[in-house]
Amino acid sequence: MVAGWTKHGDGKTLAPGEVVKPDERLSWPRMVGFGAQHVIAMFGATFVFPLVMGLDPNVAIMFSGVATIMFLLIVKGKIPSYLGTSASFVGGVLAIRAAFGGDVPMADAIVTGSILVVGLVLALIGVAIHYVGVQIIHRIFPPVVTGAVVMLIGFGLAYVVADIYWPQDQWIALITMCVTFLIIVLFKGFIGRIGILLGLIIGFLLSWGADRIFGDITAYNAGTGAVDAHPRVSFGAVAQADWIGLPNMHLPDFKVSAVILVLPAVIALVAENVGHVKAVGEMTGTDVDPYIGRAIIGDGAATVVASAFGGSPTTTYAENIGVMAATRVYSTAAYYIAAVIAILFGLCPKFGALVAATPGGVLGGITVILYGMIGLLGAKIWIENRVDFSDPVNMVPIGAGIILAIGPVKQMISSDFTLEGIALGTIVVLVGYHVLRAISNRTGAGSGSDGSGGPAGPVPDTEPTGLKREAAG
Repeated sequence: MVAGWTKHGDGKTLAPGEVVKPDERLSWPRMVGFGAQHVIAMFGATFVFPLVMGLDPNVAIMFSGVATIMFLLIVKGKIPSYLGTSASFVGGVLAIRAAFGGDVPMADAIVTGSILVVGLVLALIGVAIHYVGVQIIHRIFPPVVTGAVVMLIGFGLAYVVADIYWPQDQWIALITMCVTFLIIVLFKGFIGRIGILLGLIIGFLLSWGADRIFGDITAYNAGTGAVDAHPRVSFGAVAQADWIGLPNMHLPDFKVSAVILVLPAVIALVAENVGHVKAVGEMTGTDVDPYIGRAIIGDGAATVVASAFGGSPTTTYAENIGVMAATRVYSTAAYYIAAVIAILFGLCPKFGALVAATPGGVLGGITVILYGMIGLLGAKIWIENRVDFSDPVNMVPIGAGIILAIGPVKQMISSDFTLEGIALGTIVVLVGYHVLRAISNRTGAGSGSDGSGGPAGPVPDTEPTGLKREAAG
């Protein structure tokens, strides 16, 4: 069911053990409240990651609403989920910007064009899964490979913290990191789930206060690429921005070399979607396997539409699954409401300018946590699937791929094409594993394992947020 929700009970209360199903709702005022909670839950990552990738956060917020509505329609209302900005593209996007850094508009267009192609590939994978079955994913991406890709995406971004964000304000970065640690760990409920957002806000306020007390900072300035004296926070663009208007959208451009840099993200996106859909199915007590293909199609199609207008890549969000687990309200009505609220936020340029004013030091304190969590989620996949690293087929290509990503190591393919970091590491992991596994099985070497010590099964969800709490209720 897409619309026309049935009222649950008296529309006000839930008895012990009861849940509001996807095709049900409580009273509309209550549903508006639940929708607002979903907006708050997704907000931290959905505007932090566009900032990190150099994309307009207002466009990302607005199209997260559009993407969510598209997703709900494609899955026929069977899978309640919110689509926000994906972290999986960060490494590839930063590599593209390094190549075209002198021309920001061109880099923006090539970034979103590359993301659009990945979205199209993801949608086609969803079509294949819908007609062939989800088992094909488990064969191509066994847990050892999926965990490695997730890990190298996270750890492969370490240089961004070290070289770009942290040097802009080392003390603010350190304080922001520590404050965010405390919020995420000490608050176990909703406050903990939005710990990244709260840490960013506190870091922003501390930076503003430091400007008032200590004056300008002399440090690396990402805007000029040099060390100079400048304020940590500038509200000049905020004052000039309109209250109501369209965000800064742009058309995509396409380069094959750039597409290859972000294409590995499709592996993480498939893993995220499968894991999130499985989690929703467990919570609602329904068999959602027939809709996994549709979910991946929905995510891919939403990414295509968002990037066509200069927006960010999308993915299903674990934060919102956590909200559902805490409230026991799985109604898709709450998601439609959240989507409308997000679209309205996107139509306020002044809000977008305020977000874009986030100091680099604050982003340093936030991204060091986000990237580390992404990496460790890869280890979590290995642990939960009992991956056997006594088997050299599991250990050798995986270890090599991760080191190539962390480097980041560059491999010159031709005079005008280079594979680097996350893209190079992912190719080594995926191709290396399957080639060595085939040789090992043919010669009788190795353990013959499929990449895990236990039965091959669905990978856990991998959206990194701390931000994220596991949807265990």
